[in-house]
Amino acid sequence: MRELILNDGEKIPIVGFGTYKAKEQEGIQSVVDALSNGYRLIDTAAAYENEEAVGNGIKASGISRDQVVVTTKLWREMLGYEQTKAALEKSLSRLGLDYIDLYLIHWPANARNYKNWQQTNADTWRAMEELQGEGKIRSIGVSNFWQEHLEALFQTANAVPAVNQIEFHPGYWQPELTEFCRQQGIVVESWSPLARGGVFGNEVLESIANRHGKSVAQVCLRWVIQHDVIVIPKSTSPKRIEENIQLFDFELSDEEMKQIDDLPEMGFSGELPNIWPDRV
Repeated sequence: MRELILNDGEKIPIVGFGTYKAKEQEGIQSVVDALSNGYRLIDTAAAYENEEAVGNGIKASGISRDQVVVTTKLWREMLGYEQTKAALEKSLSRLGLDYIDLYLIHWPANARNYKNWQQTNADTWRAMEELQGEGKIRSIGVSNFWQEHLEALFQTANAVPAVNQIEFHPGYWQPELTEFCRQQGIVVESWSPLARGGVFGNEVLESIANRHGKSVAQVCLRWVIQHDVIVIPKSTSPKRIEENIQLFDFELSDEEMKQIDDLPEMGFSGELPNIWPDRV
């Protein structure tokens, strides 16, 4: 498995396993299946309400804890210094772990919900930096932060976020934000890499997939990692879990990458960091 080196020196697999909506026994089994197929990055969040299942799946897999990179996230209703510290303890307890490999602010505070959103994000980040210093978190990062949120955070941060997890898929991949993160040494991670199913039936993607003898899903996931972006496909189907990690025996050409880059908007979630909790 190819790994990326984060700006704090930690390593992270470029392909991981997403667990959104995978709960209870189904969630446990999907994590076991993922780890048995070679995934070593598992992504969850407090808001997914499945941290306990993910933790149980890791234990049931028989894979050593130090071989698994575990990501979870601080929900946007828990922002602030004290709340962040309390939320991290609850996530550790639910996961049954002593530390989190990567802890992300799930959504930034914004002007719609906070009188001083910049200060709220700064206070949250300060708590995360302290938790990292205590060894409870290996790497700290953000999710759904636009350039304006990152630039505000830089004013007080002692550490640049290691990761920014954003919506990134054919038809909506935020190239300007991706490039800004790259310039700042922040690794981009993709959520919703298959555009909520929007990629299926697309003629351009089907043509490229047929050329390589691969599925449309595999082509989309390969496109993500060829942008040096981490991808975390989610599935509870053993067949799909296996298929989604088989991305290293083919390569998209520069022309194919550009064809996918240039696809018109599709599959956009409508979720934007400046207007939550509503969608566009």
